[in-house]
Amino acid sequence: MTPPPAHGPADLVITGCTALVHDEGGRIGFLDDAALVVRDGRIDAVTTTPAVAGLRAAERIDARGQAALPGLINCHTHTPMVALRGLAEDLPAHEWFNDWIWPIESNLTERVVGLGARLACAEMIRGGVTTFADHYFAMDTVADVVEESGLRANLGAAFFSSQGPEGRAASLEFALRRRGAAEGRITTSLAPHAPYTVDDADLAATAELAREHGLMVHLHASENRAQTDNSLERHGRTPIEVLHRTGLLDVDVLIAHGTGILDRDLPVLQQGTGRIAVASAPRGYLKFGWDTTPVRALRGIGIPVGLATDGAASNNTLDVWESMALTALVQKSTQRDPAWLTARQALDHATLQSARAVGLGEQIGSLAPGRRADIVLVDLDGPHTQPVHDLAATLVHSARSADVTTTIVDGRILMRDRRLLTLDVPRIVAELGAELPALIDRGHGKRIQNYEG
Repeated sequence: MTPPPAHGPADLVITGCTALVHDEGGRIGFLDDAALVVRDGRIDAVTTTPAVAGLRAAERIDARGQAALPGLINCHTHTPMVALRGLAEDLPAHEWFNDWIWPIESNLTERVVGLGARLACAEMIRGGVTTFADHYFAMDTVADVVEESGLRANLGAAFFSSQGPEGRAASLEFALRRRGAAEGRITTSLAPHAPYTVDDADLAATAELAREHGLMVHLHASENRAQTDNSLERHGRTPIEVLHRTGLLDVDVLIAHGTGILDRDLPVLQQGTGRIAVASAPRGYLKFGWDTTPVRALRGIGIPVGLATDGAASNNTLDVWESMALTALVQKSTQRDPAWLTARQALDHATLQSARAVGLGEQIGSLAPGRRADIVLVDLDGPHTQPVHDLAATLVHSARSADVTTTIVDGRILMRDRRLLTLDVPRIVAELGAELPALIDRGHGKRIQNYEG
């Protein structure tokens, strides 16, 4: 807890909440009857409600009966893919990609990308997500939507080696041109698709560009065990060993999924000199019948594991709240250990671990002075959240994304009392609906790539 500020009026004061806070060791606790003071887009003080009774503020929120959390972070998604939500179900991954998703993505237009991204951002704001890491096409359009929505994002323009050098060059050009946009809310990455669609030379060149320009690399790798087995059969190396050989583990890298990471990969990851992180989206793995991300092993070697949803075409929702609960439950099941992953550990992955995964560990992920004012308020008065014996358990295992009442990014309120303030959902849905017949046509027989994982 910090004392209230002694200078001038605040931009925003939130009072009466129970605030999730971290101690110096990163451990999670809760501060009752807390007050959060926001100035210039940052948290200026975390104190008590009586301490700010006389403080003038441009805006105040009475948050009695609510918990205040750092905004949730979706560490890996493809926002425009909400347009394909529920379209291809109950299929193995190779059919899902080759027969449905990659043929349909041949029809993508910038208009569809923009509408899909808007709908995705509305869904995430409603669910308490304040930051997302996106890996997709037409990223300039997504960047425009980030500006419009008020969210924070790390954006990467995806490319394949089949595009030639132009694909990598376009990813770099976007990353350099749009980083720092939206008043600093946009950061950027280089975004090779995966080791099975981007060759070693391209991956090595990407690592050099990342080092030269100080960029993170965001890619899929070891998505499932079949990919790892295929890589070993064809190349004699796991996908993680490919990343090591091409230098990508010596730059900042965010690895999506990693359910195919083997024990032999752990010392390889430890040898990397870059900031290495993994994004885990457990709902999609359950649907595809995959293993899950080895969170315990990765945590044991100091690699942050952030929570994610992947795209809504496979995950169906962009609900990070659900990802948090599933992460805790699936880890208990796969490890055969009810004492792992605890509710507090799950909240750690949803907050500070996720912030570190997207390269923003010093900016977001905790409610502390100097951090960006990315804050969500969660209603605790519902019958499904009462009584509260252990608030951490209530938040992870009882609360739902629909319990989020208010979402704030950089001190700006994007949703208040469950009312969206920056996006018009009925209009977006109507306009997207008009585009769907042309989008889902697969009669042309084309596909953007071939899945062999």
